[in-house]
Order: sequence, then C-alpha cells, then structure tokens
Amino acid sequence: MSESAATPFDRSRPLALRLSGSVSRPGPTGDEAEFEEATAPPGSLWERMKTDPQYAPEHLALEAIRRLGPEARDWAARIRAERPGITSDELARLAIKRFTNLARLSGAVSGATGLPGAVVDVGVLAWTQARMVLHIAAAYGLDPTSPDRATDLLVLQHVHKVAETARLALGVAAGRERASRLFAGVEDRRLAGVMLRLGVKLAQMAGIRAAKRMFAKIVPGAAVVLGTWVNSAATTDLARRARALYRATGT
Repeated sequence: MSESAATPFDRSRPLALRLSGSVSRPGPTGDEAEFEEATAPPGSLWERMKTDPQYAPEHLALEAIRRLGPEARDWAARIRAERPGITSDELARLAIKRFTNLARLSGAVSGATGLPGAVVDVGVLAWTQARMVLHIAAAYGLDPTSPDRATDLLVLQHVHKVAETARLALGVAAGRERASRLFAGVEDRRLAGVMLRLGVKLAQMAGIRAAKRMFAKIVPGAAVVLGTWVNSAATTDLARRARALYRATGT
C-alpha cells in the first residue's frame, strides 16, 4: 500500500469519521485543514494500535520516526538555508510554537463523539507531540530518523522511565508489527474494551492526567472535547523536557 493510500486525507470525510468511523461532519476549512494535514496519524497506524493496544505508544513512536523523521530533518535544513545564522534555540522555538498551537486544536476539530472520539482526540494529540519532539531534535542537530529518537519519545513522554526498558519495549512492538494481523469483525463489547485500553495508553503518552478516570466516565454518544488548556499545558511541558535533553546532547 502506498503512503497516500494509507494516510486518511480524503477531504470528503472528516478526520474523526476517517479514523474511527463514528460520526459525520462538514469537511475542514482554514485552521482545521492545516491541523489535519499537520497532525493526522496514518490509518495503518490506528489499525496496529487497535490490534495491539498494550504497545500503542511504541507503535506510535516507531511510526513517527519513519513518517515524521524525514520531514523534521528536511524542515531544519530548509530553515537553516533560508535563515543563515539562526541558532538551534531559535529553531527549536519555531517548532515549539507551531506544534503547541496545533495541540490546542486537538479534539476541537475532530468532530468525534463518545469513546471513539476521545481515542481519536488523544491519538492526534500524541502524534502532534511526537512530531514536535522530532523537530526539536532536528533543531539541535540530531537525526530525527534514528531509532534512538523513538526511545527518546517514550522516555520524554513518561511511557518508560529509562532508555533501556524503552528500547526493549520497542523491540517487542517491532516484532509484533511483523507478526500481527489487522483485527476485524470483533464484537462490540470487545471493541469497546480495546478502545478503552488504547485510549488510556495514548492519553498517558500525551501527558493527560487521570486518564483512567477520564475514559471510565465516557459513554457512547457523549461529546468529548479535550480542553485546549490541558493540551497546551501537556505539550508545553513535553517541549521543555525535549529542549533540555537535546540542548545537552545535540551538536
């Protein structure tokens, strides 16, 4: 499958419907279109995470360095060519400003409802945050396509406390990717359990506190929109940690 086929950018269907199949809504315009182009995780990633929710953060980190790493590398090279003399700190600030603003839109434009909508919201937020971290790494001269960046993502986002356990979990997830099958035809009750586990894992990765309580209270049909302040605060905190790490280790 080509990248264009795997990535859900069919403008005739809203983001939440393309990813969760739960609602319908007019197509995006303006800032919403920019948000979708910048942040929507590919559909194939959603399928892997639903199949294997226990390792959802690891699957997301692996996919991020594959799909978003080259973009971050090229962005840093382009800005440096356009603005000779720009410092690494200035370059990092550009990335942080853009992706913090995009994080504020997470949830507000998905158009989803209930449990599937909440999972879409936190998944998009976690994907946006991963993209920001890779851009910050590139700003400080590190290779955003390196497997080390996947390890960094999991430690920076507090999925794992140390790099050693993060690398081990990434290895397990990579093996499960190769061996997995896309799940289909599951019963509604089983699907709800999968979505609940996936939502909790992604919310924890995105820095959303009290994830278990938040998802436990969700019922089908209830409107769920993560607060822009919550998204912004979690993303800003992650940016601070990423800058500290890459400023110390970058070139």
